[in-house]
Amino acid sequence: MTEYFIQAFIYLTAAVVAVPLAKRLGLGSVLGYLVAGVVIGRVTGLVGQETATIQHFAEFGVVMMLFLVGMELDPKSLWAMRIRLLGLGGLQVVLTSAAGMAIAWWMGLQWQTTVAVGLIFSLSSTAIVLQTLNEKGLSKTEGGRGAFSVLLFQDIAVIPMLAVIPLLAISELAGVGATDPGHQGGFSLVAHLPGWAHALVVIGSVTTVIVGGHYLSRPLFRYVVQSGMREVFTATALMLVIGIAALMSIVNLSPALGAFLAGVVLANSEFRHELVANI
Repeated sequence: MTEYFIQAFIYLTAAVVAVPLAKRLGLGSVLGYLVAGVVIGRVTGLVGQETATIQHFAEFGVVMMLFLVGMELDPKSLWAMRIRLLGLGGLQVVLTSAAGMAIAWWMGLQWQTTVAVGLIFSLSSTAIVLQTLNEKGLSKTEGGRGAFSVLLFQDIAVIPMLAVIPLLAISELAGVGATDPGHQGGFSLVAHLPGWAHALVVIGSVTTVIVGGHYLSRPLFRYVVQSGMREVFTATALMLVIGIAALMSIVNLSPALGAFLAGVVLANSEFRHELVANI
C-alpha cells in the first residue's frame, strides 16, 4: 500500500508542477502532462514499472469525457452536422488512409499491411484534441466544430476498421497474439471468431448500446429515483458507463466510442442534467 501512495504522490506532484507551468507558457495542459510523464518516467525513472496498470485506469477518464461530450449532443444535432461530418470527416479519413497506404507500399510492405497502416494513420486522439480546443475556447468556433466533426467521423470509422482488419491477418502473424503472455489474461468474445462473425458481433454490440440506452435506461433511472438516494443515482450512472465500456472492450471496440454513443442516446433523456452533474 505504501508503494502505491508514493507512486500516486509522484504522479500528482509532477502534474501540479508541470501543467500550470505549461499553461503559463501557452503550451496547453496536454503538453504539460506529456512532459511531466517523460521526466518522471524515462528521464528520472521514478515511475514506469506500473505503466500498464495506470494506463487502464487513465483510459477510463477518456471514457467518462466522451460520455459527457455525447450528452451535449443529440440525434438532431448530429443530423444537422451530417454534411460536415461526412464531408470533412470522410475526406480526411480517405485522403490520410490513401497517403499512408502509398508510403507503406513504397516501403515494400505486403498489401494487407499497407491497408492496415493506412487505416491506422487516418486516426487521431479525440481526447487530446478536444481538451486542447476546450482550453483555447475554440470548441464553439467554425474551425472547432469542423475539427469535432472530423474526430467524430474517425471514432465512427473505427467500427468498420476493426471489422476489416482481422480479415487482413497475415498467416505468419496470426498466432502472435495468441502466444503473447500479455494477452492471456484478457477476456474477449471475438478472439477466435472468423472475420464475418467478428463483424456481426461488433454491429450487434453497437445496436445493443443504442437500443438499450433508448428503451431501458429511462425505466431504470425512474426506478432508482424513487429510492430518493442520490448516491444510488450516482452509482447507476457509473454502472451504465462502466457496463458499456466493458461491453465494447470484450468485442475489441473502443470503450470511449461506446460511451460516446450512449451519451448521444441519453442526450434527450429527462435525467440528462442529473447525469452530467453526477458524472
